[in-house]
Amino acid sequence: MQKNTHNMNSQLPIAPENPERRRVQLEAFGRMLDVLDILRVKCPWDAKQTNESLRPNTIEETFELAQALADNDPANIRKELGDVLLHIAFYSKIASENGQFDIADVCDSLSDKLIFRHPHVFGNVKAESTEEVLENWEQIKLREKGGNKTVLGGVPSALPALIKANRIQEKVKNVGFDWEEPSQVWDKVAEEIEEVKAEIGRDDKEALEMEFGDLLFAVVNAARLYGVNPENALEKTNRKFIARFNYLEQEVNRRGLNLKEMTLAEMDEIWNEAKKALI
Repeated sequence: MQKNTHNMNSQLPIAPENPERRRVQLEAFGRMLDVLDILRVKCPWDAKQTNESLRPNTIEETFELAQALADNDPANIRKELGDVLLHIAFYSKIASENGQFDIADVCDSLSDKLIFRHPHVFGNVKAESTEEVLENWEQIKLREKGGNKTVLGGVPSALPALIKANRIQEKVKNVGFDWEEPSQVWDKVAEEIEEVKAEIGRDDKEALEMEFGDLLFAVVNAARLYGVNPENALEKTNRKFIARFNYLEQEVNRRGLNLKEMTLAEMDEIWNEAKKALI
């Protein structure tokens, strides 16, 4: 099993802000590991889990955490964080049983990486702004042993497309590949809209799909340049639309009408009511 033998605490320049609370945190973390050890032996379900069997659940738990964060629900965030933490500990437990690594190695590797990637905190590098930190971060990852060999090498291929597009653009920006001024992006957006329009009606679905992809990529770029996270923005719009459509549906039912039998103008009238009622 790979082991990190040095004491990371010896490299840290400051002590915990609240030593007593840190002791409580460490005890709680240890208790969680003890509970998992017992479950792994005594619970038939936990005992048979593998990386492959846990993976779908991990994806689900991650989305549930994302939902709790979007809802800004502290109680649910705490619960979902616990579920995700369980999965991290579980994968580490399985690796330990296979003689690969354990949770201590995971924590030490993370601490090493954080220290190495923050020379402006733990070393002599100067970084006075978020932009400088991010630029240093990408350069450090390219130099890091076992790290990314290319600028885009660290973008997970399995990321959802919208998030991936934003991440790609953030990464290339950090090495200087970006618009000089945010306003310049609108010419690109307008260009991509015209290319979509030109492709419509040519009976080439693949080409039209590519043009829509280029347009979406440009819109994501515009959002990023103006400090908007496109994933969060689209999710808020999704929620807004769902709330308004639910209002429409409920109001139609209350009036004894049928959506499929209504005209678009009739639905728009109630839709506008929903926009006013749900501001």
